[in-house]
Amino acid sequence: MDNTVTRTRLGSVVPDLRPLSGPESLDPLLERIGGARYVLVGEASHGTAEFYRWRAELTRRLIEEKDFTFVAVEGDWPDCQALHRSVTDEPGTPDDPREVLEGFRRWPRWMWANTEVLEFARWLRAHNLQRPPQRRVGFFGLDVYSLWESLHAVVGWLRENAPGQVEPALRAYRCFEPYAEDPQSYAYATRLVPEDCETPVVDLLTKMRRRADEAVPPRGDLSEFAARQNAEVLAGAERYYRTMARGGPQSWNVRDHHMADTLDRLMRYHGPHAKAVVWEHNTHIGDARATDMAYAGMVNVGQLVRERHADQGVVLVGFGTYEGEVTAADTWGAPPERMPVPPAREGSVEYLLHHATGGRTALLLLDSAGPDGRSAAEWGRESLPHRAIGVVYHPGSERRGNYVPTVLARRYDAFLHVDRTGALTPLRPAEPETGEEETWPTGQ
Repeated sequence: MDNTVTRTRLGSVVPDLRPLSGPESLDPLLERIGGARYVLVGEASHGTAEFYRWRAELTRRLIEEKDFTFVAVEGDWPDCQALHRSVTDEPGTPDDPREVLEGFRRWPRWMWANTEVLEFARWLRAHNLQRPPQRRVGFFGLDVYSLWESLHAVVGWLRENAPGQVEPALRAYRCFEPYAEDPQSYAYATRLVPEDCETPVVDLLTKMRRRADEAVPPRGDLSEFAARQNAEVLAGAERYYRTMARGGPQSWNVRDHHMADTLDRLMRYHGPHAKAVVWEHNTHIGDARATDMAYAGMVNVGQLVRERHADQGVVLVGFGTYEGEVTAADTWGAPPERMPVPPAREGSVEYLLHHATGGRTALLLLDSAGPDGRSAAEWGRESLPHRAIGVVYHPGSERRGNYVPTVLARRYDAFLHVDRTGALTPLRPAEPETGEEETWPTGQ
């Protein structure tokens, strides 16, 4: 494809490509972010080192230069709370976050237990040690999967702090107990019989919410908040697994609403001046309304945060690559492998950017003005294929299922194109067994 055609397809986005070579080359993006309170940073796969590296570089600068309050990720609340306690140096926590990351158990563990996250966590801990406890930057999980872990956490917290209120938690525990801590078994049981655990879970959540509303914990003490959040996770997970068994887009929507609601709770907890960096897959942070997800009745975190908080400043940052390698699995629950990422499909966002950049890493600011004064949003109305790789990946057949029709300038505010990428390095190559099904629809 010649340069003329490339420019026609990408419009004024091409003249606004800015080379990326180091942290200082992110200056235009920092200027674009300005005073925004929400910066959502994506990834085109869960297993690409450069996506994690550039995301960490941007986050460091947001913390150091714009005083961002916490990082919220596509991870489980209990695991990430353990990492939060380590990076904020709570009493009794390991000095090295590696010990915590190696304790992550749910598949795919490599999403967080990898060398790039470890490097960032060590930096964050060192940064926090130079700040007073009440101003230390947190690290939290937004996701919905940790049904049993969160249930155990609620029961344990109530036994220690409110023994008179343990019974609602035990009723929920007894309801789930026959499924041997296997979410898939619970999901399919609710498909075959009308009984489910919704009633005891909702009862427990109602009591935890009432208790949290009545309590006024000191700022910096997450104990009460975390207990209520584990109850929220339990309720969200129960609903997620129940709807997953019935098929359709509803389980995806349950999950993304839960993540957006968790982000809102964290912002309220941290106060009116809080600022959040969110790390998730492009499919979660890129506005769903700019893709075919909208036609399927699906929403996502990026859309919800824009709808709820546009007046407070929301910046969505996507990622993409032309070719390289990725860490992924052949089937759900399998050990991670280093896999090739073939050259991007002709006519895709990644293919066009590969030719437009001459094979280099570059930043696009998608709402800046083009050469004739029109904004990129006015130019970039064409829907183009945009690659998305999940935790399960088959390079030989990716053209049939790994591209999302996308209007780039409506989906993101900025986009980082890394032309050739490498695979993440897991801290431990072996993965634990899992009873969970692949996240609908693509393991993202």
